[in-house]
Amino acid sequence: MRTLGLIGGMSWHSTVDYYRGINERVAAELGGHHSAKLLMSSLDFDEIRDCQITEDWARAGALLSAEATALEAAGADAVAICTNLMHKVAPEVEASVQVPLLHIGDAVARVAGARSISTVGIVATDWVMRESFYRDRLALHGIEALAPTADERPVLDAIIWSELTRGIVTDESREVYVAAIEGLAARGAQGVVLACTEIQLLIGPGDVSIPVIDSMDAHASTLADFALSREPAPA
Repeated sequence: MRTLGLIGGMSWHSTVDYYRGINERVAAELGGHHSAKLLMSSLDFDEIRDCQITEDWARAGALLSAEATALEAAGADAVAICTNLMHKVAPEVEASVQVPLLHIGDAVARVAGARSISTVGIVATDWVMRESFYRDRLALHGIEALAPTADERPVLDAIIWSELTRGIVTDESREVYVAAIEGLAARGAQGVVLACTEIQLLIGPGDVSIPVIDSMDAHASTLADFALSREPAPA
Protein backbone atom coordinates (compact mmCIF):
# COMPACT_ATOMS: atom_id res chain seq x y z
CA MET A 1 0.00 0.00 0.00
CA ARG A 2 1.22 3.50 -0.81
CA THR A 3 1.58 6.13 1.92
CA LEU A 4 -0.38 9.38 1.58
CA GLY A 5 0.72 12.71 3.01
CA LEU A 6 -2.26 14.91 3.89
CA ILE A 7 -2.03 18.67 4.44
CA GLY A 8 -5.09 19.35 6.57
CA GLY A 9 -6.52 21.55 9.30
CA MET A 10 -8.15 23.98 6.83
CA SER A 11 -10.53 23.51 8.56
CA TRP A 12 -10.17 20.55 10.90
CA HIS A 13 -13.87 19.69 10.50
CA SER A 14 -13.39 18.58 6.90
CA THR A 15 -10.00 17.00 7.64
CA VAL A 16 -11.80 14.60 9.98
CA ASP A 17 -14.03 13.60 7.06
CA TYR A 18 -11.00 13.10 4.81
CA TYR A 19 -9.44 10.77 7.37
CA ARG A 20 -12.66 8.84 7.77
CA GLY A 21 -13.43 8.70 4.05
CA ILE A 22 -10.03 7.40 2.99
CA ASN A 23 -9.92 4.79 5.73
CA GLU A 24 -13.49 3.61 5.08
CA ARG A 25 -12.66 3.00 1.42
CA VAL A 26 -9.44 1.14 2.21
CA ALA A 27 -11.18 -0.98 4.85
CA ALA A 28 -14.04 -1.81 2.48
CA GLU A 29 -11.60 -2.86 -0.24
CA LEU A 30 -9.16 -4.90 1.85
CA GLY A 31 -11.35 -6.06 4.73
CA GLY A 32 -10.08 -7.29 8.06
CA HIS A 33 -8.38 -4.64 10.17
CA HIS A 34 -6.85 -2.80 7.23
CA SER A 35 -6.59 0.98 7.25
CA ALA A 36 -4.80 3.52 5.09
CA LYS A 37 -1.15 4.42 5.61
CA LEU A 38 -1.42 8.14 6.26
CA LEU A 39 0.89 10.92 7.31
CA MET A 40 -0.83 14.15 8.27
CA SER A 41 0.18 17.74 8.83
CA SER A 42 -2.70 19.58 10.48
CA LEU A 43 -2.04 23.30 10.23
CA ASP A 44 -3.23 26.04 12.55
CA PHE A 45 -6.03 27.38 10.36
CA ASP A 46 -5.85 30.83 11.93
CA GLU A 47 -2.42 31.33 10.39
CA ILE A 48 -3.67 30.25 6.96
CA ARG A 49 -6.80 32.36 7.34
CA ASP A 50 -4.62 35.41 7.99
CA CYS A 51 -2.83 34.75 4.69
CA GLN A 52 -6.18 34.54 2.94
CA ILE A 53 -7.56 37.75 4.43
CA THR A 54 -4.40 39.71 3.60
CA GLU A 55 -4.11 37.90 0.25
CA ASP A 56 -0.54 36.94 1.10
CA TRP A 57 -0.55 33.95 -1.21
CA ALA A 58 3.24 33.83 -1.37
CA ARG A 59 3.39 33.18 2.37
CA ALA A 60 0.54 30.68 2.15
CA GLY A 61 2.34 28.84 -0.63
CA ALA A 62 5.54 28.76 1.40
CA LEU A 63 3.72 27.41 4.48
CA LEU A 64 2.01 24.60 2.57
CA SER A 65 5.15 23.81 0.60
CA ALA A 66 7.10 23.39 3.84
CA GLU A 67 4.50 20.89 5.08
CA ALA A 68 4.55 19.01 1.77
CA THR A 69 8.35 18.78 1.92
CA ALA A 70 8.19 17.44 5.47
CA LEU A 71 5.60 14.84 4.49
CA GLU A 72 7.72 13.72 1.56
CA ALA A 73 10.77 13.44 3.83
CA ALA A 74 8.71 11.34 6.25
CA GLY A 75 7.92 8.83 3.51
CA ALA A 76 4.79 10.02 1.69
CA ASP A 77 4.42 8.61 -1.83
CA ALA A 78 2.08 11.48 -2.75
CA VAL A 79 0.74 14.60 -1.06
CA ALA A 80 -2.72 16.14 -1.03
CA ILE A 81 -4.09 19.52 0.02
CA CYS A 82 -7.28 18.77 1.96
CA THR A 83 -9.17 21.90 0.94
CA ASN A 84 -10.34 23.46 -2.32
CA LEU A 85 -9.30 27.08 -1.84
CA MET A 86 -5.67 26.38 -1.01
CA HIS A 87 -5.27 24.72 -4.40
CA LYS A 88 -4.76 28.33 -5.43
CA VAL A 89 -1.14 27.69 -4.37
CA ALA A 90 -1.02 24.13 -5.72
CA PRO A 91 1.63 25.00 -8.35
CA GLU A 92 4.02 26.19 -5.62
CA VAL A 93 3.36 23.11 -3.48
CA GLU A 94 3.77 20.78 -6.44
CA ALA A 95 7.08 22.38 -7.35
CA SER A 96 8.40 21.89 -3.80
CA VAL A 97 8.29 18.07 -3.87
CA GLN A 98 9.33 15.20 -6.10
CA VAL A 99 6.29 13.05 -5.30
CA PRO A 100 2.92 13.72 -6.98
CA LEU A 101 0.41 16.26 -5.73
CA LEU A 102 -3.04 14.68 -6.11
CA HIS A 103 -5.19 17.66 -7.16
CA ILE A 104 -8.79 17.98 -5.97
CA GLY A 105 -9.88 19.43 -9.32
CA ASP A 106 -8.80 16.27 -11.12
CA ALA A 107 -10.82 14.19 -8.66
CA VAL A 108 -13.92 16.34 -9.18
CA ALA A 109 -13.56 16.14 -12.96
CA ARG A 110 -13.24 12.37 -12.73
CA VAL A 111 -16.60 12.12 -10.95
CA ALA A 112 -18.28 14.58 -13.34
CA GLY A 113 -17.02 12.62 -16.33
CA ALA A 114 -18.24 9.33 -14.87
CA ARG A 115 -21.71 10.89 -14.56
CA SER A 116 -21.58 12.34 -18.10
CA ILE A 117 -21.75 15.88 -16.68
CA SER A 118 -20.03 18.44 -18.90
CA THR A 119 -21.28 21.65 -17.24
CA VAL A 120 -21.18 22.13 -13.48
CA GLY A 121 -22.11 24.90 -11.11
CA ILE A 122 -19.62 25.74 -8.37
CA VAL A 123 -20.47 26.87 -4.85
CA ALA A 124 -17.44 27.68 -2.76
CA THR A 125 -15.47 30.46 -1.12
CA ASP A 126 -15.39 33.72 -3.04
CA TRP A 127 -11.89 33.15 -4.45
CA VAL A 128 -12.84 29.76 -5.90
CA MET A 129 -16.06 31.11 -7.42
CA ARG A 130 -14.57 34.37 -8.69
CA GLU A 131 -11.08 33.43 -9.88
CA SER A 132 -10.12 31.06 -12.67
CA PHE A 133 -7.65 28.62 -11.06
CA TYR A 134 -10.33 26.05 -10.19
CA ARG A 135 -12.35 26.44 -13.39
CA ASP A 136 -9.16 26.16 -15.43
CA ARG A 137 -8.31 22.83 -13.80
CA LEU A 138 -11.76 21.46 -14.63
CA ALA A 139 -11.46 22.81 -18.17
CA LEU A 140 -8.38 20.62 -18.70
CA HIS A 141 -10.82 17.70 -18.48
CA GLY A 142 -13.45 19.29 -20.73
CA ILE A 143 -15.69 20.42 -17.86
CA GLU A 144 -17.26 23.90 -18.03
CA ALA A 145 -17.91 25.60 -14.68
CA LEU A 146 -20.54 28.23 -13.86
CA ALA A 147 -20.33 30.49 -10.80
CA PRO A 148 -23.18 32.07 -8.81
CA THR A 149 -24.04 35.70 -9.46
CA ALA A 150 -22.01 38.60 -8.11
CA ASP A 151 -24.79 39.29 -5.59
CA GLU A 152 -24.91 35.69 -4.36
CA ARG A 153 -21.18 35.09 -3.97
CA PRO A 154 -20.53 37.29 -0.90
CA VAL A 155 -23.45 35.73 0.98
CA LEU A 156 -22.33 32.18 0.19
CA ASP A 157 -18.76 33.06 1.17
CA ALA A 158 -19.85 34.61 4.48
CA ILE A 159 -21.76 31.46 5.46
CA ILE A 160 -18.63 29.37 4.97
CA TRP A 161 -16.38 31.56 7.10
CA SER A 162 -18.80 32.61 9.83
CA GLU A 163 -20.61 29.28 10.19
CA LEU A 164 -19.37 26.16 8.42
CA THR A 165 -15.67 26.44 9.25
CA ARG A 166 -16.77 26.72 12.88
CA GLY A 167 -19.07 23.70 12.69
CA ILE A 168 -22.29 25.77 12.67
CA VAL A 169 -25.08 24.47 10.40
CA THR A 170 -28.46 26.23 10.07
CA ASP A 171 -31.59 25.67 8.01
CA GLU A 172 -31.56 29.33 6.96
CA SER A 173 -28.13 28.98 5.40
CA ARG A 174 -29.15 25.76 3.71
CA GLU A 175 -32.02 27.61 2.04
CA VAL A 176 -29.59 30.26 0.75
CA TYR A 177 -27.37 27.61 -0.79
CA VAL A 178 -30.29 25.70 -2.28
CA ALA A 179 -31.55 28.88 -3.97
CA ALA A 180 -28.11 29.61 -5.44
CA ILE A 181 -27.73 26.04 -6.71
CA GLU A 182 -31.17 26.03 -8.30
CA GLY A 183 -30.22 29.29 -9.99
CA LEU A 184 -27.15 27.59 -11.46
CA ALA A 185 -29.34 24.72 -12.66
CA ALA A 186 -31.62 27.21 -14.41
CA ARG A 187 -28.56 28.58 -16.23
CA GLY A 188 -27.58 25.16 -17.55
CA ALA A 189 -25.59 23.43 -14.81
CA GLN A 190 -26.09 19.67 -15.05
CA GLY A 191 -24.62 19.16 -11.59
CA VAL A 192 -23.17 21.20 -8.75
CA VAL A 193 -19.72 20.93 -7.21
CA LEU A 194 -19.52 21.59 -3.48
CA ALA A 195 -16.11 23.19 -4.01
CA CYS A 196 -15.48 23.93 -0.38
CA THR A 197 -14.87 20.91 1.81
CA GLU A 198 -17.19 22.29 4.52
CA ILE A 199 -20.29 22.71 2.33
CA GLN A 200 -21.02 18.99 2.52
CA LEU A 201 -21.91 19.68 6.17
CA LEU A 202 -24.83 21.75 4.83
CA ILE A 203 -25.93 20.36 1.45
CA GLY A 204 -26.60 16.77 0.43
CA PRO A 205 -27.87 15.06 -2.73
CA GLY A 206 -31.50 15.23 -1.59
CA ASP A 207 -31.48 18.99 -1.08
CA VAL A 208 -31.35 20.13 -4.73
CA SER A 209 -32.72 19.10 -8.12
CA ILE A 210 -29.38 18.39 -9.84
CA PRO A 211 -26.64 15.87 -9.00
CA VAL A 212 -24.26 16.91 -6.23
CA ILE A 213 -20.51 16.35 -6.50
CA ASP A 214 -18.97 16.52 -3.05
CA SER A 215 -15.39 17.62 -3.68
CA MET A 216 -14.14 16.16 -0.40
CA ASP A 217 -15.73 12.79 -1.14
CA ALA A 218 -14.37 12.79 -4.70
CA HIS A 219 -10.89 13.68 -3.46
CA ALA A 220 -10.95 11.07 -0.69
CA SER A 221 -11.95 8.43 -3.24
CA THR A 222 -9.06 9.33 -5.53
CA LEU A 223 -6.65 9.35 -2.60
CA ALA A 224 -7.83 5.93 -1.46
CA ASP A 225 -7.40 4.56 -4.98
CA PHE A 226 -3.85 5.90 -5.04
CA ALA A 227 -3.11 4.37 -1.64
CA LEU A 228 -4.44 1.05 -2.92
CA SER A 229 -2.19 1.44 -5.98
CA ARG A 230 -5.13 1.50 -8.39
CA GLU A 231 -4.46 5.09 -9.42
CA PRO A 232 -1.26 5.72 -11.40
CA ALA A 233 1.04 8.43 -10.13
CA PRO A 234 0.79 11.58 -12.28
CA ALA A 235 3.75 12.14 -14.57
